[in-house]
Formats: sequence, structure tokens, C-alpha cells
Amino acid sequence: MRFSKLFAFSMKETPKDCVLKSHEYLIRGSFIKQVGSGIYDFLPLGKIILDKVIKIIKEEMDKSGANELSLGFVTPAELWMKSDRYNKYGKELLKFNDRKNNPFVLGPTHEEAIVDCVNGMIKSYKQLPINLYQINLKFRDEIRPRFGILRAREFIMKDSYSFHSSNSDLDREFDLMEQTYINIFNRLGVDFRVVEADSGAIGGSGSKEFMILAPSGEDDIVICTSCNYASNIEIAKRKPKETTNPPPQADFAKFFTPNIKSIDELSKFFKVDSFYLLKCVAKKAVFSDGKNEVCFFFLRGCDELSPTKALNAIPNALDLIDIDSRELESMGLFSGFMGPYGIKNITNAKHIYFDDELIGANNLICGANIKDYHFVGVNLDLFEGLEFRDLLEVKVGDLCHKCSASLDITKGIEIGHIFKLGDRYSKSLEATFLDKDGKAQFFIMGCYGIGVSRILGAILEQKSDDKGAIWGNIAPFCVVIIISNIKNENEVKLANKIYKDLLDSKIDVLLDDRDLRFGAKIGDFELLGISNAIIIGKELQNNKIELVKREGLKKIQLESNITKDEILYLLENKN
Repeated sequence: MRFSKLFAFSMKETPKDCVLKSHEYLIRGSFIKQVGSGIYDFLPLGKIILDKVIKIIKEEMDKSGANELSLGFVTPAELWMKSDRYNKYGKELLKFNDRKNNPFVLGPTHEEAIVDCVNGMIKSYKQLPINLYQINLKFRDEIRPRFGILRAREFIMKDSYSFHSSNSDLDREFDLMEQTYINIFNRLGVDFRVVEADSGAIGGSGSKEFMILAPSGEDDIVICTSCNYASNIEIAKRKPKETTNPPPQADFAKFFTPNIKSIDELSKFFKVDSFYLLKCVAKKAVFSDGKNEVCFFFLRGCDELSPTKALNAIPNALDLIDIDSRELESMGLFSGFMGPYGIKNITNAKHIYFDDELIGANNLICGANIKDYHFVGVNLDLFEGLEFRDLLEVKVGDLCHKCSASLDITKGIEIGHIFKLGDRYSKSLEATFLDKDGKAQFFIMGCYGIGVSRILGAILEQKSDDKGAIWGNIAPFCVVIIISNIKNENEVKLANKIYKDLLDSKIDVLLDDRDLRFGAKIGDFELLGISNAIIIGKELQNNKIELVKREGLKKIQLESNITKDEILYLLENKN
């Protein structure tokens, strides 16, 4: 490709709405162009990189035995109504009616559509298992699209769905897809982690996310400093916390604690470690029918409540919202003085949960459900019917539940997610097959997604520097040949010779034949993230040319009569 023929026009100034460097470089380098809020065109350079990503994904998915298809971008709303997601998914689901007033949705995900596709076509267990995938457009009506293609409304996704006759076969495919994704991201050349994750709005279990590590990531990832344990902070686990500090020495009694509301104040008042304090967090659960219910969560004073774990503890809840002190007081409770004694009778609350690490806990201090009073010497073993859940949010320095090493928290950008769906969708859409006994059974399903378009932004967040893009294994071109002075016949002649040699060798090469100053050409090389640059300039009179590696900008001086094989060797050598 000659640069003079390439539809690419770099910008010097940073667009005003660019917060992240990936967004800035993609716009400035004319990889993408915004056409609406959260909607982008992929220009030729962006399409080149996108195609390289898709090629890797397709090769690995095909190798795994999956079949590629293409589902409609528009899905009949009836299918979403059957799965009970039409209203539950929220306002991110774009709904519309056609001219005949039939309701449709723009698919943000395609569980319903794939079940409808398979239903009636696969009739017997002998036709299972099957894994079907597509690489296609999706639309999610984000309220605040931001960060360019990292959180866009329209995006390209690889989604695949597997169908099985048993959970054990689903487990096999799930492991195969995990390894397939590892192969894909290794080929993309990114630093990533496979982390345990929450299933979110899709539902199911056995959820794992694939995260590119980057300081600008929106997700907090808990990683072990020793073993391979990694988890989204929303569901991370730790080794149960312990303390060598002595517990409060007192028989069960009620103490007057005037105006002592916070954990720190209570800890200082009784001169005890907050490990022995019982914290109560009150929330209101919001359900799809619009009703709210007050919920109470108990955990140690040294711990914090995980919003996701708390929400997952309440069946069918859509959200948890705060409750103010006035509403609590109307129920006979006081912020800072709430405890487990009599709270169910006081509030008639259906949802009262204790953190798992409180099982068997004693020598505790908790609120007495009376203003300005706390109980000391509380033993939870004496309570009946307590419900325990994993509720706490893991912190830096907590210990790994697998190897006991210290845990750390880093930032990541989600680029892949795999789930075990079970019969969540096949049951609601009445999709069945006949088992070996001739009985109808619901399909057991798995779901496996990759955010194809957002990979471009994620890679730039991890790899790029202050001069521009660095793409690693998916750069738009392997090398750009820069002619310093387009009016110098010797420079042009040598550049064209090298260009032809590299084209004949099937190398992705760009010849910068534009009549621009040398500095502008170097600037574009750095901004666009082309892997290498061969610079033909003034040193040609001394029979010298230069090779520059984009990553690290390492310069190598070469003889002008260098052979094609020698150039190929240098281009393949990343160092």
C-alpha cells in the first residue's frame, strides 16, 4: 500500500471529548470516526486491525470445532418476552415497532435468538454437542457511552453458544473454550488474566472473565501475588481473616455508648480490634414489580460490604439502594446501633444475612437496637435460623484462599466472558431434544463472548506510549518505508526497490511516498503504531539507511545495499 493512496488523515490536536489515550490515538490516527453518540465507523486502518483480530479469533474457534453462523441484528421482541428479559434487561435494550406495529429489539446479546435458531432443528441427543458462533454487530443503549470504542453503544462481538445433553459435557466444552480464549489472547500478544466473575444480567454460573491489565481499566481485579488465583473484586474470596488481638473480656451485657456510631469510635471506646465488632448495613432491594424491601447485612467491623455479593444474596432483586436514617427510625432502628437481637421481629424483614466468616463467631460487640446502647459478649451460635452468605469485599493485603499468599488489586479491561447457562434459556423458550430414552429434555447451554471491537482500545491502553499507538502482534503494517525527500531520485529508487521486495515476500508494507516534511512522516509512524520504519534519508549518500522499531523506538543503522533476506530477518526479530 502506498500512503498517498491510503484513506488515512492524521490529526495533531487531541479531540476535546477524549479522556483515554486509546480513544485519542484511534481518532487522531483515523482508525475510527464518530458518527453519533457511542457509534463509530471503522476507517481503513481500523478495519485492517479489526480483520487481524477477527482472523485470529476465527482460526482458534474453528480449531475448537465450533461452527460459524450469522444471526439477525434485529430480534423479535416475543423471544425476549418469553425469556422474561424484555422488561428486566432495562433501558439499555433498544426496543422499536415496525410499520405493522410488531415489536423488535436490537440485540445486545443473542441467547434468545440462538435458542430459537436451534429449536426444532436439533431433535436428538445424537446431534449434540454443538457450538455455534458469530462475529457480528450488537447494540446496547448505554446512558453515557464513553472512552471511545471501550464503552460504545454499537459494537462488534464474537458470541458463541454451546448445546449439550448433560452438565458434564457442558463442563468439558467450558474448559475447551477457556483454553481457546487463552490461545486467542496469547496470539494477540496481550498481558491478561482469567478471573472468576459474576454472571450479571445474562445469568448462569461458572462465570469467568478475561481481563487485559491496564491502569485505566474500569474493573478491579484481585490477584494473588504467588499463585494463579484471580477474580473480579465483585466475587473475590479470601482466606478467612484472623487476629492475634485479644477479644473483649465481658459476659453478655448491655453498655451505654452515647453518640458512638462509627466503627472507629466503637473500637476506641471499647479498646478492641474492629475484628470483634459486628457491623450492620441496611439497604432496600428493588424488584421488577417496582416494590422495595428493606434488607440487613451483618459483617465484621473490619470488613466492607460488597454491593454485588449483597445483591446476589437476594433472589430476583434488580438493585440495592441506600436507606436514610429517618426511614430506619420510623421502623424503630437507629443508624450505628443496629444489631441482630430482635431485628426480624422489629422490622419483619425477609432478608437478613450474615457474612460467612461470622459462622461460629463469639465475643462480639453489636448494636442493641436501642439508641446509644451496644451489647458486649455476643455469641452468634446462640442464635437460631441465621442465614449466611459471602458478603465481604476483599482488600489489598488479605490472604489468598488457595495458597495463603498476599492478595493485590489491579485494574483490568474486560475483553472476554464465558458462562455456564444451564437450561436458563432453553426452558423459558421451550427448546428440547429427545434423550437416549426418548424423553424430551431441555438443552444444557454454555455462552462465550469476546468484545472484538473493544479489544483495539484495550490493547492501546496497555501497550501505547506518549507518542502514539503500539499494537504488538496486530499492527496495521509490519513496516513503513519513509522517503525523507520525495524529490531525491536515489531515495525514491531505493525505497521502491525495498517496497517491491517486501511485497513479493508477502510482508504488510506501507510506502510513505507523500510529499510531506520528514518530521510529519515520523510523527505518523509513531502515532499509527506501525511495527517498524525503514528510513531512507540524507545518510543514503554515505550508503546508510535506518531501521526503527516502534516499540521502544530502538534505531538500527543498516547498509543501503542490505539484502531482502537480511531485512526480513530484522523485521521478524522483535528485539
